[in-house]
Amino acid sequence: MINKLVENIKKTEAPIVVGLDPMLSYIPSFIKEKAYAELGETLEGAAEAIWQYNKGIVDAVYDLIPAVKPQVAMYEQFGIPGLMAFKKTVDYCKEKGLVVIGDIKRGDIGSTSAAYATGHIGKVTIGNNTYAPFDEDFITVNPYLGSDGINPFLDVCRSENKGMFILVKTSNPSSGEFQDRLIDGRPLYEYVAEKVAEWGSTAMGDSYSYVGAVVGATYPEMGKLLRKLMPNNYILVPGYGAQGGKGKDLCGFFNEDGLGAIVNSSRGIIAAYKQDEYTSYGEAGYADASRAAVIAMKEDLKQAL
Repeated sequence: MINKLVENIKKTEAPIVVGLDPMLSYIPSFIKEKAYAELGETLEGAAEAIWQYNKGIVDAVYDLIPAVKPQVAMYEQFGIPGLMAFKKTVDYCKEKGLVVIGDIKRGDIGSTSAAYATGHIGKVTIGNNTYAPFDEDFITVNPYLGSDGINPFLDVCRSENKGMFILVKTSNPSSGEFQDRLIDGRPLYEYVAEKVAEWGSTAMGDSYSYVGAVVGATYPEMGKLLRKLMPNNYILVPGYGAQGGKGKDLCGFFNEDGLGAIVNSSRGIIAAYKQDEYTSYGEAGYADASRAAVIAMKEDLKQAL
């Protein structure tokens, strides 16, 4: 699947992943009103609104981008109906030719870790039938439990030609409480990066590994160093736009071939119509505003790279 991601990035000339992280406050009133009229002000109504909102955005931007990244928590908050909307979103994006990164940030050991991997990027056998439950192409994984927590995911990545992005240096302000702690004079995130490179070397695509890393756009200097420590691992870069990252900050995340990183923007794109520069689109044009925001992001990255 890493080969498809690289191909999609080359085709679109846009190392961009759109975070499909819907909140009810982002969804235009006309979508919510229609969903509530059909299903009531219920979990089912909220899930329907989320699905229709996502569909509108995907229809508007799928030809411009290589990938999407739905954050499962935004769907789980609406219970089983929300998870059904998550699955519909995953399936629809794949129908549109997009690579889907399931932002699940799971991390456990043994059979539990294996079950997470099976549910999201693997297959489960029931009697004589085999199913791919959520069927994302990549997932995000928390490495805090060490190799015992990573190996079950890695096994499924190899068997299914799927991928994962392992948290290395995250974009949130308090990430340094643990990730920057010095061990023998070096920050913990460097040791994690070296393990990502080691794990990744056992699962290679044509040029890059099935195993990637998450490194926040808010730490560009760290990104340069981590790029050197993980030359064959794709870097998923959150924190662009709404969290302060700009294209000019991100050059160090990429390799000399212009590949090696993919930059995420979530509310900066999916809620673009709420931003001053896109208010002229109005609620009815929310999807067109998202398309305009993708084009602007693409140009920003192009100029920087």
